[in-house]
Amino acid sequence: MQALMPDPQIYVERTLAIIKPDIINKEEEIEDIILRSGFTIVQKRKLQLSPEQCSNFYVEQYGKMFFPNLTSYMSSGPLVAMVLARHNGISYWKDLLGPSNTIVARENFPDSLRAIYGTDDLRNGLHGSTSFSSAEREIRFMFPEVIIEPIPVGQAAKDYLSLYVTPTLLKGLTELCKRKPADPFTWLADWLIEHNPNTPKLRHNVIIEEP
Repeated sequence: MQALMPDPQIYVERTLAIIKPDIINKEEEIEDIILRSGFTIVQKRKLQLSPEQCSNFYVEQYGKMFFPNLTSYMSSGPLVAMVLARHNGISYWKDLLGPSNTIVARENFPDSLRAIYGTDDLRNGLHGSTSFSSAEREIRFMFPEVIIEPIPVGQAAKDYLSLYVTPTLLKGLTELCKRKPADPFTWLADWLIEHNPNTPKLRHNVIIEEP
């Protein structure tokens, strides 16, 4: 049976973004562009990968002529990895990045990030997931603790609230009325945490790890 991919008209998509080692000093500038482009930075970490880790991350490129230079370059210094989210996030991030070839990006998409920050084919500034499956794999690689599930919006969000959130909230409010605690807000918050029927789907904290 073929796996069903999330409908991009219903779900917000997450994708992996990497600011590569040679332009890490442009981190704040690039993040500002990302946020102004409608993305949410769900998670973020600064780290330095070993050559072996880079080889594992770029395993799909194994055997190509540029592979040794790629892994050497990507392990040459710290980088910034981010999980980005927005409606049609994967394709929007790819469009914002521009072509992987910096020369082509400058000629045809001068406003793209790779045209602005890239210097050559290898040092093209930033990385982005190319598909839903690659985004899933790459996010898990950089953020092993993340559970990848689509974020519902629109009618899907209303259905989710009706099915999972409202029943729990009603139970909590009923208990609140029965017990009449001195601090009802704190009591209800604690009750909801204790009786949450769902494992959290998305961590919103930003993780910064210095190399």
